[in-house]
Amino acid sequence: MTTTTHLRTIALHLTDLRDALATTGLATWPPAGRMSDYLSALDRADEQLVEAARWQAAYARQYLDRDPSQVGETRPPLRIAILDTMRVVEAALHDTADQIASSVQRPAMRPAPATWPTADRERRNALARADAADPRRWRWTGRRRPVPYTALWLLARVENQPGPFRGLTVPEAEQVGVVSAGAAERVERALDITAQKRTLAQRCPCGGEIDMHGGEGRPPVAHCAECGRIWTEDGLIAT
Repeated sequence: MTTTTHLRTIALHLTDLRDALATTGLATWPPAGRMSDYLSALDRADEQLVEAARWQAAYARQYLDRDPSQVGETRPPLRIAILDTMRVVEAALHDTADQIASSVQRPAMRPAPATWPTADRERRNALARADAADPRRWRWTGRRRPVPYTALWLLARVENQPGPFRGLTVPEAEQVGVVSAGAAERVERALDITAQKRTLAQRCPCGGEIDMHGGEGRPPVAHCAECGRIWTEDGLIAT
């Protein structure tokens, strides 16, 4: 995908991240559940999946199988992984915008000297005030803009939209491209809207590698690259 696509993805889906922030559940990959239980029953159990299952079970015992009115810790009201994604994306985009703006944004027009004729001075000062207040300008002080705004501001710089800026150099465009690609990938992964694939550490009974496919809202599927066995959450479905 291109830098413009990545930035549009971020701007579009940040609201979805906020909506997902307060929902319950654990987003894990590979997904836990019946498939991992089935695969873990193979001769070579995947240590990573076993450890993930152990922690998930401990979480359920501590937070889910108890009365919320009891004294003590309760289930976190926010999904920590989503919150971490939002913080990382926000920091990355704002830092990038700060750096890019410091290079490409021209200074605001200066007011007219007091020695100018009154009419000329007033016209110049009006232009200077309008230039300083131009909403397209990036602001380093005051309240931070929302992440979607920052993504769209960077998009405008990539597309060389009009404003008090010069065009991006090749290194600057590459910097925005790298940051936006990483941020968009985090957002998509957090929302499970991108295809994912992972090769499990455990092997199929035939000795072949097992690839797990999922994401994009689809149920996970495991496939042996050697013998062609296919597993879903319901168990082995094809050999």
